[in-house]
Amino acid sequence: MSHPFETLTPDLVLDAVESIGFLSDARVLALNSYENRVYQVGIEESEPLIAKFYRPDRWTDAAILEEHSFTAELAECEVPVVAPLIHNGKTLFEHSGFRFTLFPRRGGRAPEPGNLDQLYRLGQLLGRLHAVGATRPFEHREALAVDNFGHASLATLLEGNFVPKSLLPAFESVARDLLKRVEAIYASTPHKTIRLHGDCHPGNMMCRDEVFHIVDLDDCRMGPAVQDLWMMLAGDRHERLGQLAELMDGYNEFHDFDPRELALIEPLRALRLLHYSAWLARRWDDPAFPRSFPWFGQERYWGDQILALREQMAALDEEPLKLF
Repeated sequence: MSHPFETLTPDLVLDAVESIGFLSDARVLALNSYENRVYQVGIEESEPLIAKFYRPDRWTDAAILEEHSFTAELAECEVPVVAPLIHNGKTLFEHSGFRFTLFPRRGGRAPEPGNLDQLYRLGQLLGRLHAVGATRPFEHREALAVDNFGHASLATLLEGNFVPKSLLPAFESVARDLLKRVEAIYASTPHKTIRLHGDCHPGNMMCRDEVFHIVDLDDCRMGPAVQDLWMMLAGDRHERLGQLAELMDGYNEFHDFDPRELALIEPLRALRLLHYSAWLARRWDDPAFPRSFPWFGQERYWGDQILALREQMAALDEEPLKLF
C-alpha cells in the first residue's frame, strides 16, 4: 500500500504555498523531519518560508490549532519562539488533502552539552515557557501519562510482532516490570501537570545571535514540568548535579519548580525509551522509516533495548537528583 506522503511531491508543495497567495521561485528544499514533512520554499523577492505538512490522521484540527494558539500566546509574552505565520487571519491551511502551516525561516545552533552558562539561560527560557504554560490547560491535546507512553507503547510492540520471538520473553518481562516501578513512583510523587513543549531535547532549543529560541511545538502536551528539563542534562551523576543547579537557578527566576518532581526524571526516561520504539513501529509503513532506521528490525536492536531497559530499572532504584 502506498503511504499518503508519497503524493507530497515538490510540485504539490509549491502549489500548496501558492494556493494561499505566495509566489514561489520554484526552489524547494526538504528539511530533516520524519513525523511530518518540512520544506524550505523560496519566495519571489522575499525570504524563504518553511512549510510544514502535518502527518495525516495524527492530530485533529482542534489539536493543531491549540498548538498554534499556545505558540502565539508565548510570543505575545515575549518568549522567544518560532510561531506560525498568520495569513488572512489563519495559521492552518489545506491543499489536496494535506494540512500545512507556514513559518518564518530561523536558523541557529543547538546548545553545547554541559555548557553551564547556556544551561542557565535555557533555564530562564524554560521558566518563562512554563510560567505561560501553567496559566491554563490544553483542551484538545493528550497528556503525558504512563498509560499512553508506557502501556500503549508496549502493546504496540507486542501486538505488532516487532520483537523477535527469541527475545520476546525477556523484552516483555523487563518492560512490564519497569512499568510497574514507573507506576509506583508516579503514584507516590506529588506533581502538577501544565502545558509543556513535550519534546524538549537540545535540538529544539536553537541559539541565534546569542539568543535561544524554542522551535517545534508539534508534541506539546500536558505533563509535569520536569519533562521539559531532564533532557537538558548530560553526563554522569556529578556532572548532572552541577548542570541541574545552573538550569534551576535560571528557571526559578520566572517560575517556581517543585523539587519533588526530580524523582520523575528516571521514570520519564523509561517512558521515552518505550515510546520511541513504539513510534518507530507505528510509522513503519512510511517508506522513510525503513530507509532511515534499518536497524529497527534487527535482533541486535532488541537485544540492546533489553539491556537499556534493565539498566533503566536499576536507575529507578538510585537516589533521585537533588538541588543543593
